[in-house]
Amino acid sequence: MSARENILKRLRERADGPLTAPESDFAVVTGRGWSQEERLARFERLIISVHGEVIHTARDAWTSALAELLEAKGIQRLALGRKHPVAAEARMALAERDVSLLDADRDVEVWQREQFQETDAGLTSTRGAIAETGSLWLWPTPDEPRLLSLVPPIHIAVLDVDTIEDTFFDVIEAHAWAGGMPTNALLISGPSKTADIEQTLAYGVHGPRELVVLVRHSEERP
Repeated sequence: MSARENILKRLRERADGPLTAPESDFAVVTGRGWSQEERLARFERLIISVHGEVIHTARDAWTSALAELLEAKGIQRLALGRKHPVAAEARMALAERDVSLLDADRDVEVWQREQFQETDAGLTSTRGAIAETGSLWLWPTPDEPRLLSLVPPIHIAVLDVDTIEDTFFDVIEAHAWAGGMPTNALLISGPSKTADIEQTLAYGVHGPRELVVLVRHSEERP
């Protein structure tokens, strides 16, 4: 009998019943008690510290902020979805502007060269953010595939201020991941970066060199 078989035999023949998971104290990963203002301030400070950019805008004026951003950065070819409200609003607002809107819901093989070589930026929605780590979290869909936020040199993410939560644990609990964990959730904590053996950071080597977060507020900030 092999060691593996011996271990499994001993487990099957346990006399004191089946194994149960031990009780766990999750206090260390939750219960921060931050206010919305504190969550926003922490998220913004952390995302900026790793070369992310944050732009605040009123919810009903965010597409104007997007248009100004595209003009400022010289973005002429923007990839985005079609069905998500963020994408639909952006398409409507940019329809008469000198920006080519690229459909992101195509098979990657169909527009691989266009996506990797000719796309200036990708626009995505977000499901929320994590204040403790300064991270966005995205749940890719066929309409907004994973590569939309990972391939173009600039990633523009739209975040509603009231979806920022304290910790990753709070995200998992609030969105019931235990009962339906996403197959491909993305945690994004700044633009792409890597370091060589001398620990010299380089940005944009394996993904977007810029991350811009449009933070939408329910009303204009004073």
